Amino acid sequence: MTLLQARGVVKSYGPTPALRGVTVEVAAGEILAVTGPSGCGKSTLLHCLAGILVPDAGEVLYRDERLDAWSEAKRSRLRRTDFGVLFQFGQLVPELSAAENVALPLLLGGRARKEARTAALTWLERLGVADVADARPGEMSGGQQQRCAAARALVTEPRVLFADEPTGALDALSGEQLLGQLVRVAREQETTVVLVTHEARVAAYADREVILRDGEPDPSGFGVPAQMGGRA
Repeated sequence: MTLLQARGVVKSYGPTPALRGVTVEVAAGEILAVTGPSGCGKSTLLHCLAGILVPDAGEVLYRDERLDAWSEAKRSRLRRTDFGVLFQFGQLVPELSAAENVALPLLLGGRARKEARTAALTWLERLGVADVADARPGEMSGGQQQRCAAARALVTEPRVLFADEPTGALDALSGEQLLGQLVRVAREQETTVVLVTHEARVAAYADREVILRDGEPDPSGFGVPAQMGGRA
């Protein structure tokens, strides 16, 4: 079943086109990798699908509703309930501990503090960083920070996780560990994942790969199965 789709999405930054009419569908429970060289429009497509950006033309549909036609407030609420977003550098709040960072989306959603902290600790445990629960970002390694950011993106148990170059700031070993954990968690709770990367080893974790070049799908690689078939 198609959960999320872009239809003929166009997006420019001033006179510079980023997307030139991209159409793509994401099935429920699928891990989709969007790949291509730097500057090809990968992150812009992810931000349009996540409702962070509104396309200049075309449509973005989530569960058959026009996400791009919603107000900013309604799209923001969706990112606190149905969507989780993981950025390349994590973007943790430096003044908060790991557990407080992870609990933050739940607190903003009205959950009780004790309940939110319990859920945060559970997710830190699932992603292998429970030992830094009380540490602040400056006291953690890059890999630990990114796994805490992943826990924060997943703590609301979103239907869709958007991961924008999640291993870009990590060494190879830390990146492999993070991806393995993300795939395992996504499979366990049937989370749909849209993963943006320019690295073939990262795309290999997906079920399917969409290649962009200069803001358009590359016909030679559009919608092909990932090379290693979404390994766990």
